[in-house]
Amino acid sequence: MVQVRSLAAELSAHGGHALVPMKVDSHVDGGEREDSRLDADRPALDDRSDAWLVGRARELLAITQAGVRVEAARNVAAGDEIANVGTIHEMDHLLRQARRRDEPRLVGQLLRAATVIRVIDSESAESAGDMVEEFLSHARRNKLLVLEADAHALAGTRLLLTGEEDDALSEVAVGLAMIDEKIPPDPMFGSRTWHVLMTSTLMDLGTVLAQLGVYEVADQVMKRANRHIRGGVGSHDISMHLLTRTRLQLGWGLRLERAGEAAEAAVHFAEAAAMAGDIELPFRESLFRRMPDRSAADQVPVIGSAHALGNPSGEHLDRLYGLLGLAPQRELIFVGIALARCLEHTGHLEEAITTLGDVQKRLHSAQAEQGLYLCLIREFARLSSLAGGDDGGERTTSALQMYVAELEAQLSDQRLSRKTTLDTRREHERLSRKHGTVARQALQDPLTGLPNRRALDERLEELSTQVGEKPLAIALVDLDRFKNVNDQLSHADGDDVLRVIASTVRDTLRGSDMVARYGGDEFIVLLPGAPLEPAAAALRRAADAVQGLPLDLSHGVTLSVGVVSLRPGETAARVLARADAAMYQAKRKGGNDVVAISDAAPEDEPDTAESVEEYSGDPA
Repeated sequence: MVQVRSLAAELSAHGGHALVPMKVDSHVDGGEREDSRLDADRPALDDRSDAWLVGRARELLAITQAGVRVEAARNVAAGDEIANVGTIHEMDHLLRQARRRDEPRLVGQLLRAATVIRVIDSESAESAGDMVEEFLSHARRNKLLVLEADAHALAGTRLLLTGEEDDALSEVAVGLAMIDEKIPPDPMFGSRTWHVLMTSTLMDLGTVLAQLGVYEVADQVMKRANRHIRGGVGSHDISMHLLTRTRLQLGWGLRLERAGEAAEAAVHFAEAAAMAGDIELPFRESLFRRMPDRSAADQVPVIGSAHALGNPSGEHLDRLYGLLGLAPQRELIFVGIALARCLEHTGHLEEAITTLGDVQKRLHSAQAEQGLYLCLIREFARLSSLAGGDDGGERTTSALQMYVAELEAQLSDQRLSRKTTLDTRREHERLSRKHGTVARQALQDPLTGLPNRRALDERLEELSTQVGEKPLAIALVDLDRFKNVNDQLSHADGDDVLRVIASTVRDTLRGSDMVARYGGDEFIVLLPGAPLEPAAAALRRAADAVQGLPLDLSHGVTLSVGVVSLRPGETAARVLARADAAMYQAKRKGGNDVVAISDAAPEDEPDTAESVEEYSGDPA
């Protein structure tokens, strides 16, 4: 006979240290102890590589996203909230280090990680607005399109957690419209990182859609990630992909059951169970905190629930009782319903009803999705009907079922309305972006994405009217040995070099500086507010950044740069001719050099401390 245990007994049994050993350090001490430890580690981070910072951020994300915490097992019986303070603290420490290094792609990846950790539950989401806005602003400013789409997805996640569903729908519509475009891979990320970022963005968008109950669109979006999974992402990303899709299939199946479509629901439960089986191998190589001698189904609530809902039986009982003590809010409903069905299957109907009642007491309405919570109520009503006998319980439960059926009809109308609204907003955003793209294309070089000569002329004319008030430095940049790339390799390789170098120079300078393609392998840089000397120093940093590129990206190409200051009343043709002459001096010196020429009177070359400080601010 199956031994049935109460929920309270299970929770008290799992106060121990052996429940979830960790693969990586969690650093969840909190308070002054955490501050002291991080202060002590700060010098060490200066010696860590960019790749280490990103890798450590991924580990912290895995700790948070797994939803499996030793602290949860210790405190959930007492009703304590688990604040992810220590993990947030360390992530912010990594982000500060990334900001000091001032590499936009590195900062973008760390901003995403810091945002994801904050929108993991409603408690931390309340205060996550500034982080979400910074992530979105950074991605937009640095034209990191895939990260910008992800920022909209995470903004939607936060809005859902704070009860603003319509605004969340708008955010996800914007994100979807962005990835509806063909986003060219960013070579500066590297192929594997690019596929990881695309996978994460698609899964984040799909997750918001699933939480809004738009399962069909969510499934389509998540399936798009398959191509990027095949592009070479690692075991952890595969595990996250399967885990998220398993959660989607379970929610979809439970919703179909509410609508009376049991056969279709069974198909989704079977698909969820198949994915739960597929996750076992990558899970063993993932970053999740886990016991190496136990299966994913024994440690991850969604995975164990998928197996049980796919084939309810007594063999799942021990596992599900254990998972009850680990399940976070969103997954608790899955475990509770799966356990109740297995208990029903073995003839323990009263214990099943008690289990669902205990699960309901643990749920916080702000964190429970409306549709999933309704599934729990429906299950409770159904089991109560079976146990009602002749005491009127069946009549009461029938009334409840009618009420649930009416709610389901209303929710179905709401889902259809949401899908229609989503499609409308998505198309509106897509058309707006297309219109903006057409307008931008008239002022944009199609190969590099930089402003073209027309945009340069307009900006130079605008800035030249301000020369009496603030300086304007102008640089002509020419690529050394670029002809060799086209001759010895191919023009396609040459195009790749132009794109990489254009991006590198753009990222090295300030957001207010303009880098425009002048033609062929020549670029013009406008540096408003920059006196000649600090402008030359900034362009030297750009030249050094290009020289430091991996050989497979630059093919040995470097920069020759000529810098001059625009004189009051000077024509564009004249100042560009002077910059061209300075650039040829750099060429004659052997290239990979920056030459600044000033033949103006001293009063024409302002060099105050204020103007130098204005220029030397943080680049975008």
